[in-house]
Amino acid sequence: MNATGTDHNWPSGPLNKKDVLLIGIGNNSRADDGLGWAFLEAVENWPGFEGDIEYRYQLQVEDAALFANYSTVIIVDAFQGHLPGGFRWQACRAAPRFEFSTHALDPGSVLFLCKDLYSALPAAYTLAIEGAEWGLREGLSATARTNLEAALASFRQIA
Repeated sequence: MNATGTDHNWPSGPLNKKDVLLIGIGNNSRADDGLGWAFLEAVENWPGFEGDIEYRYQLQVEDAALFANYSTVIIVDAFQGHLPGGFRWQACRAAPRFEFSTHALDPGSVLFLCKDLYSALPAAYTLAIEGAEWGLREGLSATARTNLEAALASFRQIA
């Protein structure tokens, strides 16, 4: 997938760099589950990126208050399964989906709470990056590193 503007799931760019939240979901002690954090680490080292960056193990209710402070939120997470090109952008819509426990929420649920509690609804996107290994170890697999680079290249087109 690329950022040619023909994909409606892609954030329209360039982004307002000071009003963007990048939130990475993951755990770098579980191999490719650390892809979200690895993405953030790479962006932190880019000159000129002025948005805010937050690391999370998972999304929680409290993140609705955080989302309310931004016009654009991009949630980056690892994906178990096949993605053409190794990554996928997807527009995120507010949706009242809740499980028995609110220990971990999906992005749509957090957006719903953001709108309901704070009357704010940022443009939100998920960036899923395909991983291959999920065991207890630090470091990304070769597949995950390749897919991470592809996802970073796509983000550079709008950042």
